[in-house]
Amino acid sequence: QVSLVESGGGLVRTGESLRLSCAVSTNILRFNVMRWYRAAPGNERDFVASLSGLGRSVIADFVKGRFTISRDTGNNTLYLEMNFLRPEDTAVYYCNGVLKGRSYNHWGQGTQVTVSS
Repeated sequence: QVSLVESGGGLVRTGESLRLSCAVSTNILRFNVMRWYRAAPGNERDFVASLSGLGRSVIADFVKGRFTISRDTGNNTLYLEMNFLRPEDTAVYYCNGVLKGRSYNHWGQGTQVTVSS
């Protein structure tokens, strides 16, 4: 019954910014960890960023300094703020989460981000 719904993707130009949202159907604090992944066309789904239930964040090296993960516990939304976007950031971005005391990975449907050069 838990659902994750991404939004905010689109077409932007190199150097521009975009903020992705992941709407969570339950209290976001029920998650042990929430993550963002991305998959470029034909590529595997790669880790981008994570946020623990205690608020600790981890950012992948290839986006460190440009991307920020955060959450709004008031409206149960996970965010990925992406700055200084590059064409290589083009991918489908997925929201992921694991509930406390569970091992199942919940996934959203993904949202497309395209960065033109």
